[in-house]
Amino acid sequence: FPFPYTPYPIQERFMAALYGALEAGQVGIFESPTGTGKSLSLICGALSWLRDSEEKRQREEARLLAPEAGGAEEEGKERPRSAEPESPGPAGEPGWVTAFVRQREERDKADRLKEEQIRRKKREDRLEKMRHNVQLKYAAKRKRSEEDETKCLLQLSKEILSEGAGVDVLEHLDHNEEELILAEYESDEEKKAVPGVEEDDDDLEEEHVTKIYYCSRTHSQLSQFVHEVQKSPFGKETRLVSLGSRQNLCVNEEVRRLGTLQLINDRCMEMQKNKHEKKSDEENEGKKRRVSRAVCPFYSYEQMQFLRDEVLVEVKDIEQLVALGRETKACPYYGSRYAIPAAQLVVLPYQMLLHEPTRSAAGIKLKDQVVIIDEAHNLIDTITCIHSAEVSGSQLCCAHSQLLQYMERYRKRLKAKNLMYIKQILYLLERFVAMLGGNVNQNPSCQAVSQTGTVLKSINDFLFQSQIDNINLFKVQRYCEKSLISRKLFGFVERYGGPATAVKTNKENQKLAGLQNFLLTLHQGSDKEGDSPAETENDQLRAASPLMQIEGFLSALTNANQDGRVILNRQGTVGQSSLKFLLLNPAVHFAKVVEECRAVIIAGGTMQPTADFREQLLSCAGVDPARVVEFSCGHVIPPENILPIILCSGPSNQQLEFTYQTRDLPQMMDETGRILCNLCNVVPGGVVCFFPSYEYEKQVYAHWEKTGLLTRLAAKKKIFQEPKRASQVEQVLLEYAKCIKRCSQAGGQMTGALLLSVVGGKMSEGINFSDDLGRCVVMVGMPYPNIKSPELQEKMAWLDKTMARAGGQAPSRVLIENLCMKAVNQSIGRAIRHQKDFASILLLDHRYARPATFSKLPQWIRERTQVKPAFGSAFAELRKVRTCILRTA
Repeated sequence: FPFPYTPYPIQERFMAALYGALEAGQVGIFESPTGTGKSLSLICGALSWLRDSEEKRQREEARLLAPEAGGAEEEGKERPRSAEPESPGPAGEPGWVTAFVRQREERDKADRLKEEQIRRKKREDRLEKMRHNVQLKYAAKRKRSEEDETKCLLQLSKEILSEGAGVDVLEHLDHNEEELILAEYESDEEKKAVPGVEEDDDDLEEEHVTKIYYCSRTHSQLSQFVHEVQKSPFGKETRLVSLGSRQNLCVNEEVRRLGTLQLINDRCMEMQKNKHEKKSDEENEGKKRRVSRAVCPFYSYEQMQFLRDEVLVEVKDIEQLVALGRETKACPYYGSRYAIPAAQLVVLPYQMLLHEPTRSAAGIKLKDQVVIIDEAHNLIDTITCIHSAEVSGSQLCCAHSQLLQYMERYRKRLKAKNLMYIKQILYLLERFVAMLGGNVNQNPSCQAVSQTGTVLKSINDFLFQSQIDNINLFKVQRYCEKSLISRKLFGFVERYGGPATAVKTNKENQKLAGLQNFLLTLHQGSDKEGDSPAETENDQLRAASPLMQIEGFLSALTNANQDGRVILNRQGTVGQSSLKFLLLNPAVHFAKVVEECRAVIIAGGTMQPTADFREQLLSCAGVDPARVVEFSCGHVIPPENILPIILCSGPSNQQLEFTYQTRDLPQMMDETGRILCNLCNVVPGGVVCFFPSYEYEKQVYAHWEKTGLLTRLAAKKKIFQEPKRASQVEQVLLEYAKCIKRCSQAGGQMTGALLLSVVGGKMSEGINFSDDLGRCVVMVGMPYPNIKSPELQEKMAWLDKTMARAGGQAPSRVLIENLCMKAVNQSIGRAIRHQKDFASILLLDHRYARPATFSKLPQWIRERTQVKPAFGSAFAELRKVRTCILRTA
């Protein structure tokens, strides 16, 4: 395998196993700990297979096309032979007929291959030209000057038009308000093919070459992967395209300013629709006054072709793609999509691959392709979250109020089909609020709920009980999508939602406008302490256009009855109550991916325990167990660089068992404090301590403060706490790192810092505590999920009903154990980040030593773990590590 340096033996084994899985068309679960060069192994292993596969295809093509040259003579020679008696074909037909059919099929195949070769040759020539920068050099400059000229002309036209303004005003609506009115809607059954509307896209139909789709969780992980590709031996020759959301790729400042993803998406779609409508408007110019509708200046086919080719010529990450879009005045979002067919490696976020509507909208075709899902330890949760949805009572009431005002305002301008669908949506909203025990026409925050609590219902029961089973939700969902009603409604609220303005129609409507304004203010004080900026952004979106959120819930209700549940969460008031759709069977959405793809690789640093993937995801998705292959490799660090200890009792011989019943006992919290005090005396640098929850961490901290233990700890290490707000994490980490650096340079009594973190929090995933930042990682207790949660209870009941018992254990019990150990493995994997790193890992709970639990630790940690019944021997081991550290220092 080509590699930028001499690979570790485990990297060679990883690449060989990966190559084998891709060649055999398998579904692979690959585990390679962080710090072992997983990304490079994935790149070099997968792209080596792609290169060999391409060569094999070319040889096969050459073999099929070779007889073509002598085809004419062979045909002449074969004719007399056809008169000879031959054995009959499969359907009893003469052999010469079968031979003729076979020859014709081969000729057709050869013709198709020839066409493909010509297309491919054209593309390669075009890209070669681009490489030598023949075409693009002046394109951006020329485009910019054209744009400036167009702007001037537009300005002149506007001035001329404004002189005659006010003469032909229809129903006193200004140009901006015209844009708020829904266009005439035709459902799919009524729609006739409109010639010429999609003509732009015909040229873009291109064959999809064999490719690898690589997806990861975050934008930064994808950028990191692209940089690794750039550094690899494949960096120059690979055609790579990075895909992202409009939020990341849009270069139109007017649209970007909208901020939230849903608003950006809707505005972009509307501008495209305007572009297509412009053509038909121009044809009908004489018949009626034309409305000037905004179109996107970056949505230019010619410039997007330039961008597409430039993307394919040289590997670029998202930031470079956006910069190129600005420079060439072309849309990176669509330009990158046009590059998909010819690309060999497509880099994209989870959601885009795992959500089928998004996948098809992006033009991603998975048939016979390879998919690699990296950082896949939480893949099941990701699929569940993508396909679940929640709406609150105040959102439902707010959307009803806004939509009712919208209908009243434009009733005379809306076509019958639009009115019909709006009335259906209003009815749905009314029934949803009734299910929460409220009335849609009253203030939701003043309506008390008589029966509080959580109720779970199957989809069908929910539809029947809310009396909406007679409404075709598929059609309503399609209408919302195609008519862009939530975008129009957002524009309407933006225009009339402010306290200074009200919709000036009849009196009843003005009352509703007042209510709607009041409803909007309900959200303004909702930025509680602990909300992340993402959550605040969601609050703003919910307040601005609640219908967007509700569309997601309607879409979720179209799932099959057995695959999900509707949770009615009735709190103090209707406004605080909510409806949530919970997906129970993520396999239904993953099945399509594994069915269509040639091979699927699920990879991660900590994939243990893998039973979840096999049973809940692959087995339920109908994957043959023989097609599933597992690969797990050790770490590159020497065995002596890591010291994992399971500690069964503390310094005062208190047995360590942090169950819900015992963990709140003062003696358990004291013992934890004593262990940390001893640790801080011998471990230099940073100590990271993980608690099962924010609440427990707070409780322990308060107890230590009261007993004076905190003062003793603070004498050795400066104490930091993980913040609840995501925006503050960066700052805390910076201070933590600075403190450790300062202490190591200054010497003295303070030896570093202690960071109190939370399992499943902001610091248990994606953050590296390498070198001095994490010389010891402590796990307090076992972070079991809250089994009283209705969602988890429903999931457990569903698993017990649909799955067989494994090893004598109920599937629900296995789920709880696996969720706990996945969280533990993610957290303790933070400590060792490269070959020369070293750290100790302390698991504080005797239950980790149980064989069933112990076997779920990652192999490379499990092999080196020591079980210590008493604290003394564990402390002696830790002192040895300290001596080694001081010697190496």
